[in-house]
Amino acid sequence: MKVRYWPFNLKFRYPFTISKGTKTRQPTLIVELEHFGIRGYGEAPEIAYYNIPVEKMIADLENRKALVEKFAFTDPERYWHYLHHLFPQNPFLVCALDIAAWDIYGKLKNKKLYEIWGGDISQNAVCDYTIGIDSIEKMVFKLKEKPWPIYKIKVGTADDIAIVKALRENTDAVLRVDANAAWDLETALKLIPQLQQLGVELVEQPLAKDDWEGMKKLYQASPLPLYADESCVFEQDVERCYHHFHGINIKLTKCSGITPARRMIKKARELDLKIMVGCMNESTVGSAAIAHLLPFIDHVDMDGPLLLQEDVATGIGYEYGRISYSTGPGLGIIYTGLYNK
Repeated sequence: MKVRYWPFNLKFRYPFTISKGTKTRQPTLIVELEHFGIRGYGEAPEIAYYNIPVEKMIADLENRKALVEKFAFTDPERYWHYLHHLFPQNPFLVCALDIAAWDIYGKLKNKKLYEIWGGDISQNAVCDYTIGIDSIEKMVFKLKEKPWPIYKIKVGTADDIAIVKALRENTDAVLRVDANAAWDLETALKLIPQLQQLGVELVEQPLAKDDWEGMKKLYQASPLPLYADESCVFEQDVERCYHHFHGINIKLTKCSGITPARRMIKKARELDLKIMVGCMNESTVGSAAIAHLLPFIDHVDMDGPLLLQEDVATGIGYEYGRISYSTGPGLGIIYTGLYNK
């Protein structure tokens, strides 16, 4: 096994704002694993509030590069367990390497990943398109600029209802609301019935990630389905979400890759929780990993390549929310660096 990597600082089409802050670029790390001439690719974006910058991913990888490369690779799940113990404090790096390992595995089998897992893509979930916090006028402009069947609306301001009302006046599309933990219980109890009246489908992470008591009360009172994001990071969090949320949003980068995400999907199904897989503004590399999980989930938020002005790979397409795949095995992507701008 040989490992290489490239850091990027990908530019957004528009400044991207959520309740936690604004950014104009998305730092990300692309990794390449080579196994007997077969190359696989993975990705982990940097998210400031999780305190794992690209520089830390690179430093940890350099520090144990020889151990990453010495593993006798046979299948991704064994490799993930090895990496999980090698980098116990860096799930982001483990995720990037895990995705790359699955890409290699698919190429070894000459199958797409969803084919290896027995997935049927004929009824795949439709990808939403995210509208970040901005002035109401600019949010309406972004909606009109991108006709789409499902929108995810970032909220967490004093004008949340006015924002959603203005957007609803300009589209009949499905609207989902993501508060990114910005509300308290009183605010959520007040706003959610109004959002229901505006035809909102679901609400993601309304309260602080550790407000389990508040979430239990909100779960019992909410007229809309509630989905955990910041409250559901790792595998052990899935069971805790039961009777606090109606569904979970799995992020590959946070949970440490495809391997644990598949176990989280299985556990959520056992608990009758709905499943969304979300993105952290990954390029096509990380988004392709999400795409192969589509046959096994209910909702998907993998619009990173649509929000970014720059990309580093090709291989998946977005056709009014429907995801198309290339003919290639594994992830089905071609890594290009920034030459495909």
